[in-house]
Amino acid sequence: MKLNYEKYIDGLVPAIVQNADNGAVLMLGFMNEEAVNSTQETGRVTFFSRSRKTIWTKGETSGNYLDFISIESDCDDDTLLIQARPTGPVCHTGEETCFRESKSFRESPMDVLIALENVIDSRRSQKTENSYVASLFAKGINKIAQKVGEEAVELVIEAKDDDPEKFKSEASDLLFHYLILLRAKGVSINDVVELLKSRRKR
Repeated sequence: MKLNYEKYIDGLVPAIVQNADNGAVLMLGFMNEEAVNSTQETGRVTFFSRSRKTIWTKGETSGNYLDFISIESDCDDDTLLIQARPTGPVCHTGEETCFRESKSFRESPMDVLIALENVIDSRRSQKTENSYVASLFAKGINKIAQKVGEEAVELVIEAKDDDPEKFKSEASDLLFHYLILLRAKGVSINDVVELLKSRRKR
């Protein structure tokens, strides 16, 4: 990626930030060469503040950083697209994206799974008292795997009956425990999805 910053007003390039996990458009900022270099060197998305006339790292005040994944320019080399993972709400209003109010953001099934995965990780790390998830992790991988097996059997049994609501309930239980097993093995739902994508090309 080679940008000629001299052709832009004040050397600033518009930069669109997209959630690397679910594709949601998070915000729009401006970057100069220093901000681009800082982003790539530090691993945290950094912009140029037009009001303060200086570079600033998103989250340096709030703690809600954007962990840098990748950057690329468009076909005319006059706009940047940044893939990042937010560590908290992106908008100053507390919303996940600055465009949520305009309804440009739609929660997808993948969003729900990632959010649930984050809750699982939180329960595991905090070891919250009376937390079912924390207690399951404390019992170890064998117990978690056993629980997934039990839920799978219950789903199969329910599949033989004609009660859609109970079937969906059992399917939800299985998926929940499957996510716990993935995290216990250090695997994310994104890892599984990417593998499925690669198989789709075969």
